[in-house]
Amino acid sequence: MKSLILKDLYNIGHNMKSMLLILVVLAVGLISSAGTESYVVASGIICGTMVITTFSFDNMSKWPRYAMIMPVSRKDLVASKFIVLLIFAVGGAVAGLVFGAGGGVLLHKLVLNTEGILTLLQLSLIGFLYTAICGSISIPLVFKFGAERARMLMFVSFIAPSAIFYGIYKLLEDIGIVLTEDMIPMLLCLALAIVVVWVAVMFKLSCHIFSKQEL
Repeated sequence: MKSLILKDLYNIGHNMKSMLLILVVLAVGLISSAGTESYVVASGIICGTMVITTFSFDNMSKWPRYAMIMPVSRKDLVASKFIVLLIFAVGGAVAGLVFGAGGGVLLHKLVLNTEGILTLLQLSLIGFLYTAICGSISIPLVFKFGAERARMLMFVSFIAPSAIFYGIYKLLEDIGIVLTEDMIPMLLCLALAIVVVWVAVMFKLSCHIFSKQEL
């Protein structure tokens, strides 16, 4: 399992400098126009999409076919992709926190007091959770349709949860339930539990899809 994870991290390593440059440029553009909050969440999402790139590398080298003649199970291969996704999501959340804080202060969009730091930490967690949900949708799509076709469907996997969350928010608003700042810790704990269950379901689905494929 460790070797499978390191393989993807090494393969994607040459893209890290480009990704850092994208995050820095995005920090200048997005923080100045939409604020620090949007950037912190967006950085996690951008980093999370790199998991699709690891599939592209695997397909070019015909890695899955080779892996199956080694002491590696299909379940291990699927699990490694989900772990790599979570690593990318954590990296994006940390990058968003660091660059968001720096850019927010430099562009006078953020005050680094206790409240500002707490807000950034909460936003980083939200970015991580959102990336985990959307990315875990992308993985079974890749196993089903392949990396190139899944790139087009990936946008749906990232947009659909946003539409669902917004619909739930509007529904609660219509029935008179107002979400306040005091409810944020409780909502984050609830969201974390939902993400754990959701990722587990997507993992099982990915294992099922991959088990039916002929390599």
